[in-house]
Amino acid sequence: MLSLCRWLLHLYPPEHRLEYGEEMMRVLSDIEAHVQNKGVRAGAASTVHEVAGLLYGAIREHLRAITGSRANLAIYGRRVTMRSEFRFPKAAVVLMTIILVAILVVIERAKSIQASIPYANPHVGPIKEVGINVFPLLLLVLLGACAAATIGWAVVFALHRSGTHRFSKVDPSHTRPAAD
Repeated sequence: MLSLCRWLLHLYPPEHRLEYGEEMMRVLSDIEAHVQNKGVRAGAASTVHEVAGLLYGAIREHLRAITGSRANLAIYGRRVTMRSEFRFPKAAVVLMTIILVAILVVIERAKSIQASIPYANPHVGPIKEVGINVFPLLLLVLLGACAAATIGWAVVFALHRSGTHRFSKVDPSHTRPAAD
């Protein structure tokens, strides 16, 4: 894969290749080393992905060299071509203003309708306080959670399923044999 990728780097403009070529080859060799132990299918998928990325990047860099910037090229995608001057169409400002005016008109009409209709419901007096205090309820919930956690810990400890008991059997110097 590295020889193919090295050849594909020659498709990039020379100045880009001089600036980023070594770093790109280091990254590609790291990827190859990582994928090497994962099998043939993973290696083939990685090769196809990296070759496609290199081809796409070469085309993108040549277009950038031709135009001198990343100006509105469809190949760059929407995220890269977004300009900092505005992030949405200018027509959106007009539409948002129209919507704001419409909402204000609806609110004023609703106020006039409310003023024209006599109240059908009697006046509701002040709302009475309920005698529930939050602190004892919160304390009760906390004590219940502690009790549930203690019971859960006791069950796990009794069954020796927590995993902490297995750590005493772990030998950190022992390595697994490589899978073929």
